[in-house]
Amino acid sequence: MKALEDIKVLDLTRALAGPYCTLMLGDYGADVIKVEVPSKGDDTRTWGPPFIKGQSSYFLSVNRNKRSITLNLKNQAAKDIFMKLASETDVLVENFTPGVVQRLGIDYETLKELNPGIIYCSISGFGQTGPYNRKPAYDQMMQGIGGIMSVTGEPDGPPMKTGIAITDIGAGMLGAYAVMIGLFHRSRTGHGQYIDISMLDLQVAWLTYQAGTYFATGSSPQRVGAAHPNLVPYQAFQCSDGKYINIAIGNERFWERFCKALGRDDLITHEDYSLNMNRVNHREPLVSLLETELLNKSSSHWITKFEDAGIPCGPVNDLAAVFSDPQVSERKMVETIEHPTAGKIKQTGIPIKFSETPGLISLPPPLLGEHTEKILSDLGYSINQISEFRETNVI
Repeated sequence: MKALEDIKVLDLTRALAGPYCTLMLGDYGADVIKVEVPSKGDDTRTWGPPFIKGQSSYFLSVNRNKRSITLNLKNQAAKDIFMKLASETDVLVENFTPGVVQRLGIDYETLKELNPGIIYCSISGFGQTGPYNRKPAYDQMMQGIGGIMSVTGEPDGPPMKTGIAITDIGAGMLGAYAVMIGLFHRSRTGHGQYIDISMLDLQVAWLTYQAGTYFATGSSPQRVGAAHPNLVPYQAFQCSDGKYINIAIGNERFWERFCKALGRDDLITHEDYSLNMNRVNHREPLVSLLETELLNKSSSHWITKFEDAGIPCGPVNDLAAVFSDPQVSERKMVETIEHPTAGKIKQTGIPIKFSETPGLISLPPPLLGEHTEKILSDLGYSINQISEFRETNVI
């Protein structure tokens, strides 16, 4: 039994935020029907290189467990098909610029007349309201507007974005979480509802302790590189082999163990370093001292020594190291599946582990329009009607 086995999802999304949302639903059994533009499809089908036998690796990474149908929603016959699908669906997810679904006549107010129980989730850069709501949004600009870039990077360097599109992925995760709340509410009341997810709202909510610092002091937190603004030492350090390790000293017990493992017992009671508040106030001289000490030995030496002492630490892995890590393998966070044209492809695994209803990769990322005929047939359309749809560019 799959947790979302009987849930039908209409996916009108492209790029990353929306597809990640519907991927999460599909991983737990929802029947996700990805509605794409004929001949073109999701923008990310052309994002690359790299490509695997003509398939974009970007698209492949976030579109498993979905079926693809092509519909030209500017065509009335295609819209009729869409409305038939919408009348039978539980969830609709879209990430058009606000206003587009109204112009197409497929907005929530229209669809809830057809299907009062529908959970309709819109994911956008700025949300459906406010002075910015019609602005286009990509992760790069949203990390800047939302403040995350201002606290990311070295103190004397430019603001930096993170290495993955965290605003897109976070908004997708928030969307999946919101959809589940909507389904839970419907199970108790029978009523669907509209969900408005904003990438900017997500970023502001994620500021958490950095926002707390600003609220407490009235000053914007500054960039501290790989360090933590409220804890020292809590950052990456380079070792003699050129590799970096992370050390996370979250309390005074760990500080004492760390100093002993480092061979610097004198630092335990040093007036500038004995307490975290003092270490934060004397960050620069302490970090400089520790950098010198840690450069004397290799990363493997220090990791072994610190782990033996029970100190939170670990290597800064590249992706080759991540995907060869025994813990990642044990947790099944790399899976190999068969794609109809690309052959065997690898996918990141399913991160939430349920004891009774585990997730499953049951479908590879679809070819453009791969399931159009099957979906239309299930809706009751005949072979002749489907052929006519193709000839008239409905599908």
